[in-house]
Amino acid sequence: MAQGFSGREDAPRPPRSPDRGKADADNFLWGRHPVLAALANPARRGMGRLLATPDRAAEIEEGKLAHGHKIEVVDAVALNRMLPAGAVHQGLAFKVQPLEGVSLEELAEPAQGVIVMLDQLTDPQNVGAIFRSALAFGARGIIVQDRHAPALAGALAKAAVGATERLPHARVTNLSRALERLADLGWRAVGLDGTGEQTLEEALDRQPTVLVMGSEGDGIRRLVAEHCDVLAKIPMPGGFESLNVSNAAAVALYEAARAQRG
Repeated sequence: MAQGFSGREDAPRPPRSPDRGKADADNFLWGRHPVLAALANPARRGMGRLLATPDRAAEIEEGKLAHGHKIEVVDAVALNRMLPAGAVHQGLAFKVQPLEGVSLEELAEPAQGVIVMLDQLTDPQNVGAIFRSALAFGARGIIVQDRHAPALAGALAKAAVGATERLPHARVTNLSRALERLADLGWRAVGLDGTGEQTLEEALDRQPTVLVMGSEGDGIRRLVAEHCDVLAKIPMPGGFESLNVSNAAAVALYEAARAQRG
């Protein structure tokens, strides 16, 4: 479902064997923007294996972009063998462990601005695009569920174009309980649902806001929806009642940022 927004609630994959010639995508970042953002992230200092083709290695050395990481120079063919099929690496890869994130309280205090909560979104491209939009529109961070969210690496980090390194995220066990805690801290939850009685413009105001996005197909699960203060829809006068969830998130974040400004 497009706005993906109605529905119900209720460890990393093991590395592939070396003889298969492919690396676990959960342990790799690739592409110029994701890798350079990771190298500049203080949380990454002293960790990871940086691989670069000769021209990219020269660029990193000349620009002093390694931030203390040693560069391993490899050719493009070797890099292709290390990464998943189809990875557009642009001559750069960084083997790391996914970032652990912050606590819910660190993300939510003080209560102001906008936070995005993702209810079982599993498509890396969509999640990465939402990270990118959330950073662009000034969101405080993103909340995901521990067991039903992809690692912030691989294709997701590539789609995020470095946003996963710059935007805080929190992993929680139970989204409904997280919304209860956020309510205690002064946050108001607005769930995106194609059947919502209010439009986003009507539902949003200057209060600290959690935008809750459901998965494409099932949307927001029932128990999560019940913990939202309001369910809102994106009006579509064009008559095509379906949006990709990452596109819907960009629209919602724009509207939320505008409402925050009053």
